[in-house]
Amino acid sequence: MTTAVATTRPQRAEGRGHLAAKMLDGRTRLAEFFQEGAAKIRLPDTFDNSMEAVIINTAGGLTGGDRMNWSITAAPGTRIDVTTQACEKIYKASVGTAEISTVIKVGAGARVDWLPQETILFDRASLARRLDVDLDETGEFLAVEAVLLGRKAMGEAMVKGLFRDRWRIRRAGRLIHAEDLRFEGEVAKLTARGAVLGAKVAFATVLYAGPSAEAYLAKIRPLLEGHIGGASHWKDKLVVRLAAADGFALRKILIPVISVLRNGAPVPKVWNL
Repeated sequence: MTTAVATTRPQRAEGRGHLAAKMLDGRTRLAEFFQEGAAKIRLPDTFDNSMEAVIINTAGGLTGGDRMNWSITAAPGTRIDVTTQACEKIYKASVGTAEISTVIKVGAGARVDWLPQETILFDRASLARRLDVDLDETGEFLAVEAVLLGRKAMGEAMVKGLFRDRWRIRRAGRLIHAEDLRFEGEVAKLTARGAVLGAKVAFATVLYAGPSAEAYLAKIRPLLEGHIGGASHWKDKLVVRLAAADGFALRKILIPVISVLRNGAPVPKVWNL
């Protein structure tokens, strides 16, 4: 006689959020809105012609098998600033990999600033993340992705795990930026290498695509003096790479860089809460 063994499928967090904006009476207005599962979007009041969107994962963090999908569409002439309510926390995965997918479309003369707060990877976390962006010939785009390998102030570190980050950015259908980052296995040993992070546990990539790339470069390079990082410019694209000993040190240089790329505007208010 065979005894059946009951198996329980672990509960997983899933969410999907979509926001589309249109230009109406000289202001960026809501055109489409959808949220499902653990994905929520809030739209704080603004005092100019732009829109601010705060995306929220109500699950409070992600682990293996969780999935979040975001999509943002900016119609011609609109401006959308997108941020997160808090840092996204990626916890130890017993099985599977957490997935985050973001798709952004920027119309003619529109601008999207993608400004999520830091992603914190705990020990044995497993995360695959991708960012796909389609820009009109005259669209403008700013992206910031910062990562903390554990929380140093709490004595936490990402020793082992998986982190994959894939970016594909196109302008008028032409690929203008592609990168793939992968840390897998003994992450702490890998990132301790001088050619990787030199044992730094906080790092960020900042990308701006638009007509002001060359002008911004001259303002950003002086900010990087004395810090670990660099900036480069090619045609209408500017890329900044930063690394720091911890999240606090990273923010001290990252926030001024973001402000320059936003023409002096500060980071969203939720960054300071």
